[in-house]
Amino acid sequence: MALAIKVQNVSKFFGSLRAVDDVSVDVEEKSLTILIGPNGSGKTTLINTIAGLYGADSGKVLFGSRDITRLPPHRIYKLGLARTFQIPSLFWKLTVLENAMVATRDNPGEGFLRSIVRSSWMSKEKEAAENAFKTLELVGLYEVWDKPAESLSGGQMKLLEIGRALMGGAKVVLLDEPISGVNPTLAHEIFTKLVSLRTDLGITFFIIEHRLDIALKYIDTVVAMAFGKVIANGKPEVVMADPRLIEAYLGG
Repeated sequence: MALAIKVQNVSKFFGSLRAVDDVSVDVEEKSLTILIGPNGSGKTTLINTIAGLYGADSGKVLFGSRDITRLPPHRIYKLGLARTFQIPSLFWKLTVLENAMVATRDNPGEGFLRSIVRSSWMSKEKEAAENAFKTLELVGLYEVWDKPAESLSGGQMKLLEIGRALMGGAKVVLLDEPISGVNPTLAHEIFTKLVSLRTDLGITFFIIEHRLDIALKYIDTVVAMAFGKVIANGKPEVVMADPRLIEAYLGG
């Protein structure tokens, strides 16, 4: 199967700390891959390095066939790789629909001169609104399109961030604990939506998540890290039974 992301021997240091230590990971296209490990194992640093927020000190990151190792985050985002954060960052006073529309690429109404000429951007604005409604339906937020973002539940905020990534044209989404602090019912709904987006739109998800009792029911592949290294990688039932993972979590 084709790869969405290929991490090749990537290391990231903070002084003498090897936060990511010679890590290699393959993320298949149209998959739900989960990244697990104890706190401090290097998961977030790896995700940030893939997204361009940190520069790799060695190794290479490929997005499809393209080397993105040295690209800044905004260039990586434009290529179709988006990253969400554990704490959502939304425009709190704007509506859900407006938050989704903000992510529309190359809107002519955002330019100073063209914004003056209404006819130059109205059709694009209408198209963006139609796409936003479709996206909100996909992520389960259609019924609250006119509500301010600040009124959403924590789980709905995370769904809106996923929706904004889709509005920006993302084909691969890096998710940082999408169900952290979310009630179990909505947590299952979020992962059900991710499965649908993978199946129906071919979106690839690479996910950091601690709530394995919920997440493992939905994902295809598990990558486990400890002490900056990948210690296990494969099908959920195989990785979760790996003695190295058990030892890492128990601190043995």
